Amino acid sequence: MPKQYVVCGRLVPRLGTRHTSLLFALISLFAVCSLFFLLPSGAIPARPNLNDYKFSVPKSFKSPWKNLNPFTPPAHPPPRQKNDTLGDTSWYSNWKWLSTPFSSSLTLDENRLILPVLPERTPIYCYYDNTIEKDKATKEVDSDLLLSWRRAWWSKGFKPIILGPADAMNNPRYEELQKIPDKLDPALKTDLMRWLAWENMGGGVLAHYLLFPMGDHNDPLLAFLRRGEFPKLTRWKNIDEGLFVGPKTNVAEAVKLALSSSRLKIVKEFLAAIMTDNNDPAPFVVDPTPKSLAYYSARTLASKYTKVADEIAKSHNKGFTLLNQLINSHLHLTWQNVFSDGIAVMKPLPHHTTHLISPAYELALRLTHCPESPLPSSCPPNMGNKCTPCVATQPMKLSTPAHLQNSSTTYILGTVPHPYTTASLHHLRPDLTIPWIRRESRRNIWLADLTAHLLGSGVSGAPRVLKFKESVASEKGASTSLWLLAERRLPEDLVNWHFGFAVPTEATWTSDGKSETPVPGPERRPAPPPHDPKDGPIASPEDLAKEPELLSQAIVIVDSDGKWKGKATKEQVAVKEAIEAWNLADTEAWRFARAYLARKRVVRQKWEEEEDKYLSGLGSEKKKGESAWNRWLDSSSKDEKNKEEEQEEKTGQGDKKLEEGKKDSEGKKSR
Repeated sequence: MPKQYVVCGRLVPRLGTRHTSLLFALISLFAVCSLFFLLPSGAIPARPNLNDYKFSVPKSFKSPWKNLNPFTPPAHPPPRQKNDTLGDTSWYSNWKWLSTPFSSSLTLDENRLILPVLPERTPIYCYYDNTIEKDKATKEVDSDLLLSWRRAWWSKGFKPIILGPADAMNNPRYEELQKIPDKLDPALKTDLMRWLAWENMGGGVLAHYLLFPMGDHNDPLLAFLRRGEFPKLTRWKNIDEGLFVGPKTNVAEAVKLALSSSRLKIVKEFLAAIMTDNNDPAPFVVDPTPKSLAYYSARTLASKYTKVADEIAKSHNKGFTLLNQLINSHLHLTWQNVFSDGIAVMKPLPHHTTHLISPAYELALRLTHCPESPLPSSCPPNMGNKCTPCVATQPMKLSTPAHLQNSSTTYILGTVPHPYTTASLHHLRPDLTIPWIRRESRRNIWLADLTAHLLGSGVSGAPRVLKFKESVASEKGASTSLWLLAERRLPEDLVNWHFGFAVPTEATWTSDGKSETPVPGPERRPAPPPHDPKDGPIASPEDLAKEPELLSQAIVIVDSDGKWKGKATKEQVAVKEAIEAWNLADTEAWRFARAYLARKRVVRQKWEEEEDKYLSGLGSEKKKGESAWNRWLDSSSKDEKNKEEEQEEKTGQGDKKLEEGKKDSEGKKSR
């Protein structure tokens, strides 16, 4: 029996076929009447134009279809930038670097990577009179100390510039200084020349060459100085004339006040010349004693480092050599105290990547090594006795974790392998093929293992690439990590400038505990580092013995367009390109780390070349064919460069002899 509906206690009659037709007819009639009587007149155009109707498509849907349209004409790549190429890599500085996982989507070039826009480095000036006649040994000692000063401030994000008498003479007030009738004290005249040179440069930051940054890179005072915005002339308590900041107008007022002071005959310092009756330098704002700056003044040396002060009083050269060693050891000690939780040498896919991280592990051992110092147990002057001295029996903690973690007190040393290197070592396969890549290999395994702790396992490659880029090039990541390439030699000239001090070189190790000098190229690498079972599976001795040969072969194939050009077959190059296409995220990470390191070297070298013409009279005389900025490099950097050139010459000569031998044998056969 059909169901009956009840409304207000009355049965609803069932609708038949005729009732339904009548209902639809009434609804249609109502719709037609509404169309004619309710719409305003002229609302319907006589001849509608389809171009007047535009459909709004979300922005997220526009870009993919636009890129996939085969009929769209090719777009122009972004314009080239100044100094954006080094060797086989190039980059494009853009604010979209952390929102674009794959750079080729914007640069339209696989080898051109998007890097963060470089912040403008704030100049920091110091004054050194290079016109005073000194012997060669004295110039060398002063040059080494100025190198330490420049290197320390460069690592903190500044652009250190050494001023000289020529900068002071370019100031219009220099004539006023020359017209002063009474003979000034030499120390006061040098101080006045220093301020004239600073005013000529337009103000900013003026430091003594014995003032060094001794603190965290993100310290509030250092961050304030890096911004370069100084509304008032400021100095700091208890560091005397170690540091001044201020705009050009205030600097000019202070210089004018000093030159017109009646105390020029009796004082020996600039501050004393402009002292008012209440013993307060009027033009200055005095801030509290800084906690992140160390000033090695004569008074500080006499009170805290008596051994160095006494040696300086006996011999300038020997004393300043010890002072330079002391400052370098304090810079290294400060770095070790900032990263109190030790160094993490990243080791994703730990089963077969022991030899892969050997250069990074060697660098970590050098960083944990206690530097040479005339006072080994001393602390920097800004720390008092609150530092933790470096003790050889209790070195920094050194670990090899597989997964990346967020920590501001652990320094990260990473080794980024090419996907070909990863596949060859992870599977212990010397003969990779394209069918194997497509059917059996997994994608982006290195990056997935590296970011497994931060992003989990169910995340695609794009967000993992962005996380990796952030850990490499963000403001925090750049100051707490250094990422090297597995297929390229360790850039020794970059290491010291990156850390801000001379990293010890006597920390290379072998399996039997004896020291060994590494040889450049893929033929020899340091012995494998020890492995903690907590970080992953340990390779068997048989598998461990296969890694060096596989790694050497991968280096030649990956660098087939560079130093080892011609040593990889066409099939191997084709496999390498197939692996790059199959592992887009790992390839992007490798190329990003390569471009980031290349730009760091280019920026510093270009700056040193620009400063070349202003550094005459410092250090040893420039040799024929040698640029002056090479004198500021460490001796280890020069030695490494010479070793690399010798190795390349030997390799080239060996290849040439081999080709000549082949030609001779072929000629004998034909005869």
